[in-house]
Amino acid sequence: MTSADSVISSPRPPAFAARVASVGGSPVRDILAVTARPEVVNFAGGLPAPVLFDAEGIAAAFHAVLSDVPQRALQYSTTEGEPALRAALADRTTVRGLPTAPDDLLVTAGSQQTLSLLATALLEPGDTVLVEDPCYLAALQVFGFAGARVVAVPGDGDGPDPDALEELIVRERPKLLYTVPTFQNPSGRTLPAERRAAIASVAARRGLWIVEDDPYGELRFEGERVPWIASYEDARDRTVLLGSFSKVMAPGLRLGWLRAPAALRRACVIAKQAADLHTSTVNQLAAARYLADQDLDAHVARVAAAYRERRDAMLAGLANTLPEGSTWNRPEGGMFLWARLPETYDTTALLPRVVEQDVAYVPGAPFYAGTPETSTMRLCFVTHTPEEIAEGLRRLGKGLR
Repeated sequence: MTSADSVISSPRPPAFAARVASVGGSPVRDILAVTARPEVVNFAGGLPAPVLFDAEGIAAAFHAVLSDVPQRALQYSTTEGEPALRAALADRTTVRGLPTAPDDLLVTAGSQQTLSLLATALLEPGDTVLVEDPCYLAALQVFGFAGARVVAVPGDGDGPDPDALEELIVRERPKLLYTVPTFQNPSGRTLPAERRAAIASVAARRGLWIVEDDPYGELRFEGERVPWIASYEDARDRTVLLGSFSKVMAPGLRLGWLRAPAALRRACVIAKQAADLHTSTVNQLAAARYLADQDLDAHVARVAAAYRERRDAMLAGLANTLPEGSTWNRPEGGMFLWARLPETYDTTALLPRVVEQDVAYVPGAPFYAGTPETSTMRLCFVTHTPEEIAEGLRRLGKGLR
């Protein structure tokens, strides 16, 4: 037998797990790959404005850590996270109305990993997860990858309807409700305090975990801050609060955290040990040093002021950009604006033609766990300057026409 015969007759390796084929990749990441050219005005990505990063302050924090404690910074760390960072995060959370101790927190490699850890700790294949409609796309990926059955909760402009939520809990027996209640991705909407209190009450009465994701809450331009769902007495023993430095410091640090009841937090620690042992030591120490030496709140205020100007630039141009009969919201903060074109428009089908004009958005359809609204789109208004936004809207209008 020749070597060629041997190769031909060799059996194939075993197949990939079924979940790989069933979940697929991220449409947003696919769009970003196509639109990575510098001449493209990209309203598609959820990308913070890079010119607003405090690169000097972050560099100084890394320099201080690597100069003062290099052996510690470059060594393995505890799974739960560096004590200095957890203490600083606990203080920030407490000041914002939710009493928190360092031991209440687990530091993760971004809040996206937090979702994966929670799915590992809570979900068996076939379990039901309730989500908003539309919903953060990467959360749908995580739950789908865990083999969960994802069901959308009917709602309105204020978010999931509490009565519909209660009916679904009784009928579907779900494990958890996932929500981004403040400046939601993709819609930009914020759940009012009354709606949050009602959701907390339903979860307590019917038995349900609430996963409250808050990556954008500090980026408020106007209006009053709304308390976390986790701060309501009804929900304190069943709410996991997720936070992140990605939108307020820098996404490249890959630093997030969760605040959870002790038993669930411990389960997530075990899941993280199996995933990556611990989050980057040097990144954690640098973030803690940054919080000690710099004024993160002042930096966030500067970023939010710039983002408000960019939001206003997008709002000012939409009427002359989108087809007659289109509607859109006015988010009080965050990064995203949600637009709905007339029903005859399919934003997925239109995207290739729009990209030819060197501009991009994300079609709304992939964000729906239920029946998608194919005429919707998500527009990120923070990445570009007001002048670039105006040019991008001109190109978008041309592509839509």
